[in-house]
Amino acid sequence: MGQSLKKFANGEQSDNIGTIIDNCYITHFNNTKKWSLAQFCRAVCQTVEDINKELGCTQLRVPEIATLERLHQEYEICSGKSLKREEYHKMLVEIIGETKITGLGAKDVLLYLFGVPFITLFIKQSVIPQAIPNYIFIPGVTSATVFLLAKLHMI
Repeated sequence: MGQSLKKFANGEQSDNIGTIIDNCYITHFNNTKKWSLAQFCRAVCQTVEDINKELGCTQLRVPEIATLERLHQEYEICSGKSLKREEYHKMLVEIIGETKITGLGAKDVLLYLFGVPFITLFIKQSVIPQAIPNYIFIPGVTSATVFLLAKLHMI
């Protein structure tokens, strides 16, 4: 993670993020008269989503206001009714289903982190099973995989 933060410290993407922030200001903060706290929070969340989408650092999008209002009315949250666990789960599934996933970064990292050591262990066991003990081989391959993912700025 520190490798990714160095990009901003060196100023490599500071110009890029400046233009993204300017575009988000024009888009989301154009008319701010008589905003409620909810509208302000939504605009900030939308700005963060846009920045993350441009930089490729997010997994789930922030839900739209229309979706939140519809779910608010559908589950009668405005009347003071508390949500049951099943209703809450169903509501989250609807939100995630409508907003979709914007990136597959976590899936890739998990696939590499667990898949590469498993495949190399399988190859090692079929080619040279006694050359290197498994208690040394598996952590070594896992560490090498993590090092490579860090160098490629994937984690």
